[in-house]
Amino acid sequence: MITHDTPVLRVAGRPVARYVTRPELPARLSPRPYLHPVTTLSGTAVTELSPVDHTHHLGVGVAVPDVEGHNFWGGRTYVRDEGPTELDNHGAQRHSAFQLRDPDGFVEELRWVASGAELLRERRTVAATELTDTAWALDFTFSLTNATPEPLSIGSPATNGRPGAAYGGFFWRARKEAETPHVFTADREGEPAVHGTRADWLALAGSGWTLVFAGATDRSRQDPWFVRTAEYPGVGSSLAFDERLPIPPGDTVVRRIVTVVADGSLDRGEAAVLVRKAVGQ
Repeated sequence: MITHDTPVLRVAGRPVARYVTRPELPARLSPRPYLHPVTTLSGTAVTELSPVDHTHHLGVGVAVPDVEGHNFWGGRTYVRDEGPTELDNHGAQRHSAFQLRDPDGFVEELRWVASGAELLRERRTVAATELTDTAWALDFTFSLTNATPEPLSIGSPATNGRPGAAYGGFFWRARKEAETPHVFTADREGEPAVHGTRADWLALAGSGWTLVFAGATDRSRQDPWFVRTAEYPGVGSSLAFDERLPIPPGDTVVRRIVTVVADGSLDRGEAAVLVRKAVGQ
């Protein structure tokens, strides 16, 4: 499944994530670069790759189910009034080059291609930073530029008629365990309460590990959180939660998500402290 470059991110000399730039994947999975495995500082894995329940879930990355009708998420496409449908509409994110590559991060250029045409150009900046002796932060920024002469828009199953299924954007597929992970924000807890909120941060806690996600783009562009715990453990930011996101020709959409990766189970106070440190507040 893996070929070519696979940079390894390190924190304090310890490997914490592997980045696969050119995975060999079938078209149905919408081939794209991803981070997997991602681990805590003690070595506990906190991502999954192509799990049986959703083979198109690829660790940590950017995945969008609808870019002007093209599927960059993988799997079936949700069609209004028809439901999930197998379509030959899958795109691919193609690694172009690294503008910068260090042991603790990189800057990458990508092309989003579908039906033989380039739709989007992306610049992706990823950095790993030590926070404490039991926690580190993954700082992930992506910039999507419309590379066509026509307007583009990003959608989701939710904008296409499936309520609540507003996935698309940054997405982290966490490891599935026997027990359902605990999800909470500063003032809410449980999947029904936190899904769709615009909380400053959101924590997902499993057996011996905690992930704390923070939308670090400016507040005027803070996306709602997409959250799943009962069906599978996954957290993402929703580019198109209740309406399509337009990108005029030459315009750029920028998003930054910082994720604290910690050993152990954090409480609200501990999560908030680490998030502030991670985003530089």
